[in-house]
Parts: sequence; structure tokens; C-alpha cells
Amino acid sequence: MSELYLKWMDRLYLFAMAVAGISLLVMTIVIPIGIFSRYVLNRGESWPEPIAIICMVTFTFIGAAVSYRAGSHIAVNMLTDRLPASLQRVCARMVDLLMLLISGLMCWYSYWLCVELWEQPVAARILLPSGKTYLPLPVGSAILILFVLERLLFGSQENRPVVLIGNHS
Repeated sequence: MSELYLKWMDRLYLFAMAVAGISLLVMTIVIPIGIFSRYVLNRGESWPEPIAIICMVTFTFIGAAVSYRAGSHIAVNMLTDRLPASLQRVCARMVDLLMLLISGLMCWYSYWLCVELWEQPVAARILLPSGKTYLPLPVGSAILILFVLERLLFGSQENRPVVLIGNHS
């Protein structure tokens, strides 16, 4: 059972990494288009900014889950590094439990945000209504919940082969 769960988390990890990467790529293409349109063609397009914002939100929330699983998220360990090993493990477990709580709250409230704004139109007239543009929030926090549960049940996954892809240090 555990190996099956870890296998599915590997697949989810790769998928989330691809989604985050594609959204970053699209954002870096769309922003210069908006700048070129505004300052060279002298007409501001309405779609580049909302598309870039959607991509940034997607990259941030999906990418945060990816970085959490890979152990590459920002952490301040100045205090915990000076504690005995047993207290370090207790602190790490507390951090994971707090991450589970925060991710759960974020998933819950962002889900209801999407429900409330599901059909509200966006001012820039892009294809998606407002509620659908917020979907990366509950999706990213749900992925984060799965990765936190994985860490709580099976320990850190930083050294799995799929996570080490491209990490040659």
C-alpha cells in the first residue's frame, strides 16, 4: 500500500512540476507581449496582465507543493539546528502538523472562494470567470496536503529518484 501511494505521489509531483513550469513559461512570454503592445504598438491589450496573474498564482501555489516535497522550500533553521536530535525530530513533526493545518484551512477557504465567485465575470474579458481563475489555490493546497501526509506517514521524500532529477549537488 505504501509503495503504491509513493508511486502516485511521484506521478503527482511530476505533473505538478510540469504545471508550475508551464505556467512560469507562459507568464514569461505573456508579460513581454503586454509590454511590447503598450510601449511599441501604443495600444494596451487587456489580456496579458490577467493571464500573467493567473500563471503567477498557479506557479506559486502548485510550485509551493512541489518545493515542499523536494525539501527546497525556504526554512529558517537557526534555532532548530542547535537543538538535540530528538528535539529536532519533534520540531520537524510539529512543523508538518502545522503545515497540514494551514494547508487544510487554505484548501477549505479557497474552495469556498471559488464556489462564491464561480460565475462572476472578469473585467478583462478573458475566457475564464473569476471563480475558475482561483482554482490553483484549492488545487495547490490539496496537493500540498497529500505531500504533507506523505511526509508524516513515510518521512521526507527529498531523496527519491524522481525528486533528485536534475539535482546533481
